[in-house]
Amino acid sequence: MSIFITKANICDIRLIKVMAETVFRKTYEPILSTEQVEYMMEWMYSQESLEKQFKEGHVFFIAFSGKIPCGYVSIQKETSEYDNVNVYHIHKLYVMPNIQGNGVGKLLFNRACSHARENASVASIRIELNVNRNNPSLQFYEKMGMHIIKAGDFDIGNGYYMNDYIMGIEL
Repeated sequence: MSIFITKANICDIRLIKVMAETVFRKTYEPILSTEQVEYMMEWMYSQESLEKQFKEGHVFFIAFSGKIPCGYVSIQKETSEYDNVNVYHIHKLYVMPNIQGNGVGKLLFNRACSHARENASVASIRIELNVNRNNPSLQFYEKMGMHIIKAGDFDIGNGYYMNDYIMGIEL
């Protein structure tokens, strides 16, 4: 399987939304209520929300198998410099269900890490992400070398919480 990854731009919002309709729902419908999944889809993947994410410095990369989009990742620089460490946060990393297990997630994760290395202003870099405590992808992130830093329950509005681990890796 030949995979290539390209940096997305605001014109790719529709493509990101189309993939999210499948992969985000498939990921979270077994874990969260239907109402919370719907709320989070609007909160994270509405046109306005994605436009705002791009404007706030989220960098998206899309993986393709041939001409078929098969996954995406977004990463954002969280701090310019804290204790001489640049912290980057992976906000989204999803691979289409029919392609999972073929190394696409690893390629997207590595592309996000490369982006952090290419743009860091200091030598020390930490990548962090939030992952639902019941999400099977925990094992994937541990395999990528990440470890659990802490657990938290994050109020996202409308009475919903993200019950996550914050994971991290030093690059």
